[in-house]
Amino acid sequence: MLTTFARAFRTPDLRKKLLFTLFVIVLFRLGQNVPAPNVDVAVLRETADAARNNNGAYSLIDMFSGGALLKLSVFALGVYPYITASIILQLLTVVIPRLEALKKEGQAGTTKITQYTRYLTVALAVLEGTGLVAMASSGQLFRGVPGGARVLHEAGPLPVATMVACMVAGTAAVMWLGELITERGVGNGMSILIFTQVVAVFPAQFWAIYKTKGTFVLVLVVLVGLAIMAGVVCVEQAQRRIPVQYAKRMVGRRMYGGTSTYIPLKVNQAGIIPVIFASSLLYLPALATQLRPDLPWLNRLAPHLRQDDPWHMAAFFVLIVAFTYFYVAITFNPTEVADNMTKYGGFVPGIRPGRATAEYLDHVLTRITAPGSLYLGVVALIPLLALALLGVGEQFPFGGTGILIVVGVGLDTVKQIESQLQQRNYEGFLR
Repeated sequence: MLTTFARAFRTPDLRKKLLFTLFVIVLFRLGQNVPAPNVDVAVLRETADAARNNNGAYSLIDMFSGGALLKLSVFALGVYPYITASIILQLLTVVIPRLEALKKEGQAGTTKITQYTRYLTVALAVLEGTGLVAMASSGQLFRGVPGGARVLHEAGPLPVATMVACMVAGTAAVMWLGELITERGVGNGMSILIFTQVVAVFPAQFWAIYKTKGTFVLVLVVLVGLAIMAGVVCVEQAQRRIPVQYAKRMVGRRMYGGTSTYIPLKVNQAGIIPVIFASSLLYLPALATQLRPDLPWLNRLAPHLRQDDPWHMAAFFVLIVAFTYFYVAITFNPTEVADNMTKYGGFVPGIRPGRATAEYLDHVLTRITAPGSLYLGVVALIPLLALALLGVGEQFPFGGTGILIVVGVGLDTVKQIESQLQQRNYEGFLR
């Protein structure tokens, strides 16, 4: 990886793209540290520090927002409204025929879906920003933390509306910065920004482990983290290659086909989406206990909602496995793949085209999804196990969604840099 970046910096146009990407990242981090209007910065800093130290949920929120959400900054919402909108549009594509038709139209349809995603992102930013500012003004954002009700100077309609407008504008700016990276920089812009949010809190987490647990636990966490990262890289790269043979055919006066290729089916076909789904679903009961503490059955459920509770871990693991199968089923259509292969004269050696090929692909995908779902469940449970065994779950950076994002985005970015290097350094057959 380091060799790839060194070669990229020696290439003038790639060096410009990398420096532009770094410049946008700096702007993004600057916006995440600029507080929104009407925020009492001194009180908020003390309150946020106390919340991180006393509540694992706040530490999780802090990690996935790069520290911006608990600072009530201009970029407090970060890339998550866009990510949520993208996931919603991807799921609706399977349900709504109009979106499915747009997806099949090629570049024009993709542009239209991207436009819908932007509109939905702004709508979600308005909802999330309003909820965040309303919770901060009422004292619910830092409930139970000293000073949690005094983080805003004023709680009137105009100051609250101004804060929401600034956060929505910040979300639109983040979306624009991500698209700039995609067009003029290196890698997928939104992935790079979410990678930045996750990595930004690593130094603070390492420092917190060192201050609370000492040098030995810090070294142990680093060693375990490197081993986990190596394992995640291996699984993320693992794939089952289905061989495909294309028959020769005449089109006009030219002969096409007669080539061999393969369909790569990744072990982790679903990515990090099942972990996000499971986390969101399990967060709802915890949110309900905070909003309605007067309900007896919620009070009885509250002890089992702690992250180090065995029932919570078991439910988290089962939900991840279930959502992995669900997401793979709606995003990969074996029948459609088999029909496209038949249309272009392709077939899997030893398997009849059409329905038999679709059944074969579905069988293979089901079998490789089993270890993929178990892998996601185990990786997602690593911070919870670290909390139960070492007491560093809130600060443990090498686990859960965070490590999946870091490894996935890192591998994808390195692959894109290598492909661009090959395009620029390829000498061809004639010299």
